[in-house]
Amino acid sequence: MRELTMSEICLVSGAGDNCSSGGANNYGGVTDTSSLGSDLIEIYEGVVAATSHIIERIANAL
Repeated sequence: MRELTMSEICLVSGAGDNCSSGGANNYGGVTDTSSLGSDLIEIYEGVVAATSHIIERIANAL
């Protein structure tokens, strides 16, 4: 068994070409997971607000 080269370590870790510049792991193309989490929360809150608005409009129409 041999040791991995730096380019192989980058490929395995998911950093790809960003390894030499301090790249991080890659989750489906997303490297900044904290930003992704915030974006998902904002999308969820937007969907909840839109659904609430629709329900309110229907209730007022009845």
